[in-house]
Amino acid sequence: MENVTIHPANSLGKNFIPAEFLPEGCDQYYQRNRQSIRTGNRWRNLRPDEVEALVENHNTSANWDEILVTEPFDPHLIRNTEFFGLVRIGSVRDAMIEHHDLRLSVGITNSLIISCDIGDDVAIHNVRYLSHYIIGDRCILFNISEMNTTDHAKFGNGTIKEGEPEEVRVWLDLMNEAGSRQVLPFDGMITADAYLWARYRDDSDLQKNLKAMTQNRLDNRRGYYGTIGDQCVIKNSLILKDVKIGACCYIKGANKLKNITINSSDAESTQIGEGVELVNGIVGYGCRIFYGCKAVRFILGNNSNLKYGARLINSFLGDNSTISCCEVLNNLIFPAHEQHHNNSFLIASVVMGQSNIAAGATIGSNHNSRANDNEIQAGRGFWPGLCTSLKHPGRFASFTLLSQSDYPAEMDIQLPFSLVNNNKSKDQLEIIPAFWWLYNMYALARNNRKFQTRDKRLQKIQHIEFDALAPDTVEEIFEACRLLEIWTAKAGTSPDVEVLGEGMEKSKRKVVIIKAPQAYRAYQDMLHDYAMKNLLQYRTEHPEATFSSMCKALNGERITEWVNLGGQLIPMQDVDTLRADIGSGRVTTWEEIHERYDSLWAAYPLEKQKHAFATLQTLYGTEHITEQQWQLALDRAIDIQQYICDQVYLSRKKDFDGPFRKITYRNAAEMKAAIGTVEDNEFIQKVRVETQKCISALRHLGESDE
Repeated sequence: MENVTIHPANSLGKNFIPAEFLPEGCDQYYQRNRQSIRTGNRWRNLRPDEVEALVENHNTSANWDEILVTEPFDPHLIRNTEFFGLVRIGSVRDAMIEHHDLRLSVGITNSLIISCDIGDDVAIHNVRYLSHYIIGDRCILFNISEMNTTDHAKFGNGTIKEGEPEEVRVWLDLMNEAGSRQVLPFDGMITADAYLWARYRDDSDLQKNLKAMTQNRLDNRRGYYGTIGDQCVIKNSLILKDVKIGACCYIKGANKLKNITINSSDAESTQIGEGVELVNGIVGYGCRIFYGCKAVRFILGNNSNLKYGARLINSFLGDNSTISCCEVLNNLIFPAHEQHHNNSFLIASVVMGQSNIAAGATIGSNHNSRANDNEIQAGRGFWPGLCTSLKHPGRFASFTLLSQSDYPAEMDIQLPFSLVNNNKSKDQLEIIPAFWWLYNMYALARNNRKFQTRDKRLQKIQHIEFDALAPDTVEEIFEACRLLEIWTAKAGTSPDVEVLGEGMEKSKRKVVIIKAPQAYRAYQDMLHDYAMKNLLQYRTEHPEATFSSMCKALNGERITEWVNLGGQLIPMQDVDTLRADIGSGRVTTWEEIHERYDSLWAAYPLEKQKHAFATLQTLYGTEHITEQQWQLALDRAIDIQQYICDQVYLSRKKDFDGPFRKITYRNAAEMKAAIGTVEDNEFIQKVRVETQKCISALRHLGESDE
């Protein structure tokens, strides 16, 4: 095998598409002409005086007839540059182009350009090798070693081109290191798509058709050029190969970008910084990737960030997420994920969003079986504490909080909103169910708001449920209440007896349920709060509705099985219908799948309100809520709202009252000046105002229904 081959001198810029892959009647530029936004009659050949000026400025071309330009064109602004193949150059005029204090003249200097289209008012300086790109208007390309596009470029999509073997197809090994949940990436893929594909591996028709529609989504013909959108700035970078870049993207100091689509626009610009290496991936709109990050075989959702040396490999990071200083391998991560600090890693998991991985967390010690094929499944709000180590496989209910520990065995935590603690001194696993509601209301209430505030996406293709109390978590609470009833009954009636959980740790030691009665009551309040808030929302949206008309509109069986599909909650029966439609061929494109998501999202508010009404019926043990029960429910809802408001204040107040909180300050005045008081807290003030509004609305509703 020859590593370096010799070709004729005049072949540079020629025969981009091998002859066997050229459609009949087409030349090597046919794909380029289809991609170009400029019409053919805009271009003209160089005049003799312009050729003379170009030669005097030390420019060369094997054939000046292949250099096409448009008006205005100043040949004196092009110097020390080699041209090969068909090069079409937009307007070149005596002007300066500026970005972030970098000021360069429009024109081309000290570069080598092969078969490119160049837009209007572009500055290309010190680009040592620029081959087969279509460059938009008002771009800056400055100090770049290599920009090259191959005839078989796929720009990060998991397709193959004509004549390519199946082995070159790029897959993402999500959720599992053994590759048993592979998906094919494509530009526009969202976490719902990835979960639908990776989760239902036993649905062979689904798997076959998802692969086919991904392959068919993009043209498999060769010859596509790399594209650089309008007003892009690429400077001081080394290698860009087979890269498609959207408008207004800013790339500075990147080491290597290969087989990548970078989505960017004027409204949602993406930035890539120093030392970054990205290979085989898709970058979403409005992303930030800085300071030595490495990503290989990946998708980065919209409005997400990689920073400070993070490594993202064989993973999908959902929208509105940030990963810094850590290692993330073989994961499917739903939107609103936070993971920082250099000594944490996350491997072989699906994390269903609104999650936070603390420093020192080592979620990846999954080689405790004969193969590396175990997984972690974590519901929304997953939060392992500092230096947490977990055994694979594991499963965690929504909003599970793990205290710092090296957990010695596999766990299946079925109680949502819980605090889990490994008590080494007693050699037992301890769980406080409903911990967030009982002791951390400030964080629980703030969660709902902060994720919505951080959602800066303009293109909200992935629908996301941000409320902590939603159909998925409510059904988990119902199951938790059932388990607490069983375990409490087994424990007996003695006040000193321990309530022991079952099936939550793969060990022979005790699993102790702490404060089971209080947790049960808290769960009941959470169910009631969920039901009444959503029914209040229904009455707000339907001011003409009465109690009886509401009952008639919302009555029905409670849907007990919901799927978190990438952040969007969908009844399982609807997911099963979608799968069947894909498998049977009734749904044939990803666009149709996304349209189904949209229609289900449009129906979701009413489905949620129906679920809330059914939840209230279950709480009252009836199929028909009476007016008396409704009035009792309104009164209880008022009490719960006041409890939430008080607990938000008290749980935050503890941070100010603790004696150790004060030890770094000279006196109370310094502490107040530095961090303020709990009364100054803007969030607490907002909660108080909104609580009074909610209570007033509930009272008004009660008066109107009497």
